[in-house]
Amino acid sequence: MEYDPIKRGLGEVFNKSPWKRKFFYKLLDTLLLRTWHMKKAIRKWSRTVDGDVEILDAGSGFGQYSFYLARKNSAWSVLGVDVKTEQIDDCAGFFKKIGLNNIRFEYADLTKFVRGDAYDLIISIDVMEHIEEDVKVFENFYQSMKPGGLLLISTPSDQGGSDVHDHHHDEDYVNDGTASFVDEHVRDGYGIADITEKLNSAGFSKIEAAYTYGRPGKISWKLSMKYPILMLNASKVFFIILPFYYLLTYWFALLMNVLDVRMKHKTGTGLMVKAWK
Repeated sequence: MEYDPIKRGLGEVFNKSPWKRKFFYKLLDTLLLRTWHMKKAIRKWSRTVDGDVEILDAGSGFGQYSFYLARKNSAWSVLGVDVKTEQIDDCAGFFKKIGLNNIRFEYADLTKFVRGDAYDLIISIDVMEHIEEDVKVFENFYQSMKPGGLLLISTPSDQGGSDVHDHHHDEDYVNDGTASFVDEHVRDGYGIADITEKLNSAGFSKIEAAYTYGRPGKISWKLSMKYPILMLNASKVFFIILPFYYLLTYWFALLMNVLDVRMKHKTGTGLMVKAWK
């Protein structure tokens, strides 16, 4: 399934005014489990820093994580970069409208983007699964970080993350109806040993990786994201039905998110990775 057209459609609905955009961010913050895990990691990191901080949102997308970081502390300076110019232009326009001045946006190809010893924190959320030259990006991240800086990565794991399958190389996935949920991914996901080895080769020496989207998270993801996106992909008519669907499923999905964040998982379809320079 192609995910980008759905995202563009949602953007057209919620980007018509600043209050709709903020409401959209609130929805994403509530429904997306990866946001819960990422915010938990950021809160823990924030207790270790003081004063002016430089942050890179590598693959800023809709800008919801940049929004969270810029509002959390006015002493934090945030740069959001993305390879899609339409999203950069959109975010730059929105943040100018709301007068949030400690953030800016630039076009950047992460395989080429390097700023020597510039950032205290780099976040990369659901980005690395889209980039073939991942080791090169990890090397660029390492060179761009200040000594002691932290890299936070959220990405699908190789335990079936986001229902992604290598459908280009296995026709059975298409024939049995389990084709990849997201066409734009270039890999099925990372194993902990795999991503740790790649980060080590890029220069990182202290690395922590943990599974997310355990049993509760899988249920939440299907209810809050997978099924609604499948409906919207089938027909735009489901935009009308969607509010009623969430009235029925919202609170249960929320409970599953709480459980997933509080539990330690032996396996899961997501990974949260921390790497220090």
